[in-house]
Amino acid sequence: MNRKRNGYAAAFRAAFPYTIPVLTGYLFIGIAFGVMFQEKGYNFLWAILMSVMVYAGSGQYLAVNFFVPGVNFLQVIFLEFMVNIRHIFYGLSLLERFRGMGKKKLYMMFSLTDETYSLFFITKVPPEVDEHKFLFAIAMLDQSYWVLGSAIGALAGSLIPFDAQGIDFAMTALFVVIYIEQWMSAKNHLPAIAGAVAAFVCLLVFGSDNFILPAMICIMVMLLSGRRVMEPQGERRVSEHAD
Repeated sequence: MNRKRNGYAAAFRAAFPYTIPVLTGYLFIGIAFGVMFQEKGYNFLWAILMSVMVYAGSGQYLAVNFFVPGVNFLQVIFLEFMVNIRHIFYGLSLLERFRGMGKKKLYMMFSLTDETYSLFFITKVPPEVDEHKFLFAIAMLDQSYWVLGSAIGALAGSLIPFDAQGIDFAMTALFVVIYIEQWMSAKNHLPAIAGAVAAFVCLLVFGSDNFILPAMICIMVMLLSGRRVMEPQGERRVSEHAD
């Protein structure tokens, strides 16, 4: 009986309700990505493959604009690295929790999108379900939503011609919603204010075409240098104890 309750089927059943908000978001922004990708003239299968092998929402949106002649390959690597550099810290913060997962640990680190990472921290694991299998189920379900959305969008874009102008705003809208939600739930607003101020100043200084990288560098420097002020006191004590 315990073996059945602690199996993967039970883990997926327990995890699914918690991933429904991610399902609603990933499905639609995945569709938007698939449409954008297909508009570049690629077969819909490439959109699916990219969502399986890359699985980086904002990174994939950014990459769509690189599939044109004349784009410097080193610039592509640097921009993608900067956009997704936060995932390094995601993985480091969960190494202990992923301990004992064997080969699945590599996939768990690969699957750490913003939404999946949030679910890992805010979701309480049901007592009757194995924690590692529960976390794995969340990660797999979230990626399946993104892959499904990409496939639907790419297929729809290839079969039903329509004007997709402005559809790339879907990812921007998602991040705005995440920003507002975190603002409302967080007690300390200094990190959010620091990010907004850095982005605005860099926009004024470097212009709309070149402000992203300087803004991200400024935000990283501000967050790291001001960690003791911005991090909640309780979390800071735990972090210092762990160090």
